[in-house]
Amino acid sequence: MSRIIDLTVSMKDGMRGVTFEAFKVLEKDGWNARMLHLYSHAGTHMDAPLHFGVNETTIDRIPPERFIADAWVIDAPAVTDSMMIGIEHLRDVKDKLTAGEGLLFRTGWHRFIDAENYRTALPWIGRELARWCVEKQVKLIGVEPPSVAILTDREELQAVHRILLGGDIVLVEGLCNLAEIRKPKVKVIALPLKIEGGDGAPARVIAIED
Repeated sequence: MSRIIDLTVSMKDGMRGVTFEAFKVLEKDGWNARMLHLYSHAGTHMDAPLHFGVNETTIDRIPPERFIADAWVIDAPAVTDSMMIGIEHLRDVKDKLTAGEGLLFRTGWHRFIDAENYRTALPWIGRELARWCVEKQVKLIGVEPPSVAILTDREELQAVHRILLGGDIVLVEGLCNLAEIRKPKVKVIALPLKIEGGDGAPARVIAIED
């Protein structure tokens, strides 16, 4: 029997880039509804190539078959602030991975989601690993921090995203619950909101263990 793990952060009013306001109430209007104001990269989300000017591909124009991948789970616990994740963290997976598979980086960083260092000291993918992923035709990369690349270095941030997005790799950021995955490889389904012209979008992401 398959086991499903929800890798999606629950959006809540007041988190970065998220504001809710009452729009309809049951007692007055007959139903409950809220107005949602969402930053396109809030919570668990997916980047589109347009986000970093790689090309004109927007989130609604990414073929849905790219949102599903068999993915290896990479243990790279962040033991130091701003730790760079390199090819060496892949260990034996670098010899097992085949074209079209994905990588989920389990760093434990989700535990800092409400702390300042969630954005300022995150573990990040370096350019060498980014180029390696493109060369190996990785289909999807998922990370716990809000970005695959360091946020305090604009040049590095842009370079890593452009390498990965330019290599047609789907980027899913802000994941949670990776610690609940038991198998070394899972099927990942990451479905972003279909926003016309979107540079990115919040996504619902699950892992399926067979």
